Amino acid sequence: MKFIIDNWMLISIALASGALLLWPVVQGATAVGIAPNTAVQLINREKAVVVDVCQPEEFAQGHIVGSKNIPLADLEAKLPGLVKNKALPVVLVCQTGARSGRAVATAKKLGYEQAQSLAGGLKAWKAANLPVDKA
Repeated sequence: MKFIIDNWMLISIALASGALLLWPVVQGATAVGIAPNTAVQLINREKAVVVDVCQPEEFAQGHIVGSKNIPLADLEAKLPGLVKNKALPVVLVCQTGARSGRAVATAKKLGYEQAQSLAGGLKAWKAANLPVDKA
């Protein structure tokens, strides 16, 4: 106990530096979905289908090249008609990643086991300087 009292400052510095070293790991665990570069690899190598779950107005303002628009409210009804092969990877996208996270749960419920959300959404896609199309 005397050691802790005499060296409280060194112990607090050690704990703080340990917490700072673990911070990126904790942050990475909270990020939901795949990174834009991983999405590009899925699209190019595994023929992933990109589904934008934004509203049509948002989709018209900008979307990933080649993506299909199905608003989140219509996803359960329209996804099986758009992606018939449930074995294909499906990348779900929205503006920030919040709606696409919910869309993944819907897609998995429909049997699309390789459904994934784009972490950070279209905003992260643009930040990575990847191509965006406008209607």
